[in-house]
Formats: sequence, structure tokens, C-alpha cells
Amino acid sequence: MKRLAILLVLALAGCGAMLPHGDSVVEGPWKSYAEAQQAFDRIVPYRTTLADLKVLKLDPHAYPNITILNYSDVLQRFIPSPSINAGSLDGGVKDCIDAKTTCTGLEIDQRSIKRKRIGSFLADFLNFKREVDVTGWRFKGVLLLKDNVVVYKLSGGQPIIHEQEESKNPLGPLQGVGDAAVKGAF
Repeated sequence: MKRLAILLVLALAGCGAMLPHGDSVVEGPWKSYAEAQQAFDRIVPYRTTLADLKVLKLDPHAYPNITILNYSDVLQRFIPSPSINAGSLDGGVKDCIDAKTTCTGLEIDQRSIKRKRIGSFLADFLNFKREVDVTGWRFKGVLLLKDNVVVYKLSGGQPIIHEQEESKNPLGPLQGVGDAAVKGAF
């Protein structure tokens, strides 16, 4: 029986496939940052129309995670305080703000983040050491439209996300017992 337990522990110690993993994918029309940027690069201020945006998969009524900005939202984003000189803004932004209620905006936030736990199953399972590999991309963009014609565009984001998270608990499964006991006593 003792040998069986030792064999089981040794077998599980290197079994990374048993570690949890997860994805955080914001549904959208693009599979990569490059695809999103290519769509944005096709937009030409003062020529691209709302109908053109629908062809480029930038329709908030057909694709998720595209926020419609009203005139007030646009003002808050581009003139957040009275100390901002409206005269120094981009011409398209000024045209949109001057148009008042015929000015609308679209804010695009697309991302794909994958989280994969790596390392020793046993150390992770017993809460001694947890390692997570985070990879993905994030695209953000803003479009301003005046009378259904794009007058301003801005894009950015992170073409490549790669982070590694690591947490160590020297006491393993007993690490939080002291805190829980103190909270439970009061």
C-alpha cells in the first residue's frame, strides 16, 4: 500500500496535463492583433462611411465589444478637464465636437488571453508553488464619426502579451489556516 502511494505521488508530480488552464477570449471578428490592425488601416478619415465600417466588421450591432460613444462620452475622452485647450486637438476631433449631437464614436476593445498553469502538478495541487503562463494580444481603437463618416481614428494595444505569474507558499495547504482561524475567532 505504501509503495502504491509513493508511485502515485511520483506519477502525479510530473503530470502537467492535469493542471487547470483557461482562456479569456473576447468574442470578435479578428483572430489576431494583426487582423484587427489591418481592418483599422483600411479606414480613411473623411472617406470611410458607416456602411464601409460594417464591411470591415466594425458594426456594434453585429459584433460584440464595440461600444457606441455619444457626444458626452466623446467630450469626456478628448477634453477631460478645462485645462485642455480644444484648439490643440486633431482636426477630426474638433470637427466631431463642433458637430455636437451628430458626433458619435465607436470604441473597440478586442483581446485574446490564454492562461496555462505550468510546473509540477503536485506542488500546484498542494498549493506550494503555482506557475501560470499568460499569452495573447489586445487591440483597442477609437473612431469618431460626423454624419456617418469617419473623421478621426486612433488605434493601439498590445500585439503580444507574454507574462509569467508565480506564487509560492512555503506552508502549502496550511498557508492560509492561521488567517482563517483569526478571522473565525472574531
